Amino acid sequence: MSSQASEKSLEERIELFMRRNFPQIQMHGGSAGIEAIDEETGEVWISLTGACSGCGISPMTIQALKSRMVMEFEEIDAVHASTGGYYDDEPGAGFEPDVSDAPF
Repeated sequence: MSSQASEKSLEERIELFMRRNFPQIQMHGGSAGIEAIDEETGEVWISLTGACSGCGISPMTIQALKSRMVMEFEEIDAVHASTGGYYDDEPGAGFEPDVSDAPF
Protein backbone atom coordinates (compact mmCIF):
# COMPACT_ATOMS: atom_id res chain seq x y z
CA MET A 1 0.00 0.00 0.00
CA SER A 2 1.37 3.43 -0.87
CA SER A 3 1.99 5.98 1.85
CA GLN A 4 -0.58 8.28 0.25
CA ALA A 5 -3.28 5.59 0.49
CA SER A 6 -2.45 4.87 4.13
CA GLU A 7 -2.80 8.58 4.96
CA LYS A 8 -6.43 8.66 3.80
CA SER A 9 -9.20 7.60 6.13
CA LEU A 10 -11.26 4.52 5.37
CA GLU A 11 -14.21 6.77 4.56
CA GLU A 12 -12.18 8.76 2.02
CA ARG A 13 -10.90 5.56 0.42
CA ILE A 14 -14.44 4.14 0.15
CA GLU A 15 -15.76 7.36 -1.41
CA LEU A 16 -12.93 7.32 -3.96
CA PHE A 17 -13.60 3.65 -4.65
CA MET A 18 -17.31 4.30 -5.32
CA ARG A 19 -16.59 7.23 -7.65
CA ARG A 20 -13.95 5.25 -9.52
CA ASN A 21 -15.87 1.97 -9.83
CA PHE A 22 -19.48 3.10 -10.10
CA PRO A 23 -19.65 6.25 -12.27
CA GLN A 24 -22.88 4.93 -13.81
CA ILE A 25 -24.72 5.72 -10.58
CA GLN A 26 -24.25 9.45 -11.10
CA MET A 27 -24.51 9.20 -14.89
CA HIS A 28 -28.03 7.80 -14.49
CA GLY A 29 -29.20 10.41 -11.98
CA GLY A 30 -28.50 8.53 -8.77
CA SER A 31 -26.10 9.05 -5.94
CA ALA A 32 -24.32 6.82 -3.45
CA GLY A 33 -23.24 7.86 0.00
CA ILE A 34 -21.78 6.35 3.12
CA GLU A 35 -24.29 6.31 5.96
CA ALA A 36 -22.02 4.75 8.58
CA ILE A 37 -18.81 2.81 9.07
CA ASP A 38 -18.09 0.56 12.03
CA GLU A 39 -14.38 -0.12 11.84
CA GLU A 40 -14.53 -2.48 14.84
CA THR A 41 -16.96 -4.89 13.16
CA GLY A 42 -15.86 -4.16 9.59
CA GLU A 43 -19.34 -3.09 8.52
CA VAL A 44 -20.28 -0.29 6.12
CA TRP A 45 -23.76 1.12 5.42
CA ILE A 46 -24.29 2.64 1.97
CA SER A 47 -27.32 4.55 0.74
CA LEU A 48 -28.28 4.71 -2.96
CA THR A 49 -30.66 7.59 -3.64
CA GLY A 50 -32.09 9.63 -6.49
CA ALA A 51 -32.79 7.55 -9.57
CA CYS A 52 -31.49 4.45 -7.74
CA SER A 53 -34.67 4.32 -5.64
CA GLY A 54 -37.02 2.05 -7.50
CA CYS A 55 -34.54 1.27 -10.28
CA GLY A 56 -34.76 -2.32 -11.47
CA ILE A 57 -30.99 -2.55 -11.79
CA SER A 58 -30.20 -1.29 -8.27
CA PRO A 59 -30.13 -4.84 -6.79
CA MET A 60 -27.32 -5.70 -9.22
CA THR A 61 -25.51 -2.47 -8.36
CA ILE A 62 -25.81 -3.32 -4.67
CA GLN A 63 -24.43 -6.83 -5.21
CA ALA A 64 -21.50 -5.43 -7.21
CA LEU A 65 -20.79 -2.82 -4.52
CA LYS A 66 -20.86 -5.45 -1.79
CA SER A 67 -18.62 -7.99 -3.47
CA ARG A 68 -16.10 -5.47 -4.77
CA MET A 69 -15.81 -3.54 -1.51
CA VAL A 70 -15.17 -6.66 0.53
CA MET A 71 -12.46 -7.70 -1.95
CA GLU A 72 -10.91 -4.22 -2.16
CA PHE A 73 -10.75 -3.36 1.54
CA GLU A 74 -9.35 -5.84 4.02
CA GLU A 75 -10.97 -3.78 6.80
CA ILE A 76 -14.49 -4.44 5.46
CA ASP A 77 -16.31 -7.70 6.19
CA ALA A 78 -19.89 -6.67 5.39
CA VAL A 79 -21.65 -4.01 3.33
CA HIS A 80 -25.28 -3.09 3.91
CA ALA A 81 -27.07 -1.05 1.26
CA SER A 82 -30.34 0.86 1.11
CA THR A 83 -32.27 2.25 -1.85
CA GLY A 84 -35.40 3.40 -0.12
CA GLY A 85 -35.21 3.45 3.63
CA TYR A 86 -34.63 -0.27 4.19
CA TYR A 87 -31.27 -1.95 4.14
CA ASP A 88 -31.05 -4.99 1.90
CA ASP A 89 -30.82 -7.39 4.84
CA GLU A 90 -33.81 -6.00 6.80
CA PRO A 91 -37.38 -7.28 6.70
CA GLY A 92 -39.35 -5.29 4.14
CA ALA A 93 -36.29 -4.50 2.06
CA GLY A 94 -37.22 -6.66 -0.89
CA PHE A 95 -40.36 -7.68 -2.67
CA GLU A 96 -42.34 -9.90 -0.34
CA PRO A 97 -45.63 -10.90 -1.97
CA ASP A 98 -48.62 -11.76 0.17
CA VAL A 99 -49.46 -15.37 -0.61
CA SER A 100 -51.63 -15.99 2.44
CA ASP A 101 -54.74 -16.58 0.34
CA ALA A 102 -53.01 -18.48 -2.49
CA PRO A 103 -54.67 -21.79 -3.40
CA PHE A 104 -51.51 -23.83 -2.77
